[in-house]
Amino acid sequence: MPDPEGHPSIEEMDLRTVLNALADPLRFGVITALLGEAEGAERTVASFGLPVSKSTLTHHFRVLREAGLIRQVDRGNSRAATLRREDLDRRFPGLLDLVRANS
Repeated sequence: MPDPEGHPSIEEMDLRTVLNALADPLRFGVITALLGEAEGAERTVASFGLPVSKSTLTHHFRVLREAGLIRQVDRGNSRAATLRREDLDRRFPGLLDLVRANS
């Protein structure tokens, strides 16, 4: 069962759900941007500069969070996103390398 913020445990991460989340170009771009950051780096949702409405932005980050690709934390009036790099490497070895190679 996902935690109260909607983050699935490593065992709950499903490959089809992860691949579906990555299939969208905007979400794929968010993940590749986070791959370019230092491990554990946090970025606010607004820092990605995606050309979509706030409600659409919320939707995209919810999909990424519920797939287990990112962890989001409330930071006052914004949310910070962190790539779940270690969890993804343990659950799906090589997946992030494939994403990086295709960015």
